[in-house]
Amino acid sequence: MTATRRLTEAEWHIVEETAAAHRPPAPHPPEGARERVNRRWQEVLQETRVAQTGVQILFGFLLSLAFTVRFRELGGFDRGLYVVTVVLAASSTAALIAPVSLHRCLSGLRLKEELVTAAGRLMVCGMVLLALTVACTLMLILNVVLGGALAAGIVVGGVMLWFALCWYVTPYRLRRKALSRIRDGGGAG
Repeated sequence: MTATRRLTEAEWHIVEETAAAHRPPAPHPPEGARERVNRRWQEVLQETRVAQTGVQILFGFLLSLAFTVRFRELGGFDRGLYVVTVVLAASSTAALIAPVSLHRCLSGLRLKEELVTAAGRLMVCGMVLLALTVACTLMLILNVVLGGALAAGIVVGGVMLWFALCWYVTPYRLRRKALSRIRDGGGAG
């Protein structure tokens, strides 16, 4: 597998401009800079809504675990893992809700482009924290169910590889392929 790198904002502008140049003429005028940033902001909000729902449900489940009868039976490792998991869930929740707070605090200051960039970065951070939360939650549950950290760790490792493939490897491979096709003059089609 080849190493991938994240494209800079300037490279993405090149990708978008080149792709637009290779598209057939649209029946309506091309999207202006203001429309583009508004569309990108709407996309961030939609993505945030999906991620927030998942992390909030998981966080609520984790918070309720401490108040169950069986929780008292957990050993030191499991209790420590629980604390790490709850902290990761809280951190993920903060990162995934932050775009809403940013928008509210910066509204009217004409910083939407900066807001979209910052929100995108917070979303990536929140998704990484969410994946780690899921990993720790699985480890906690499977360690109890399977009766050992080794078996649980193997299953969790497999699930985290799947997360990495779905959430990061596939999108970055597609991104690299699109950029390569555009640089070779083949268009974005």
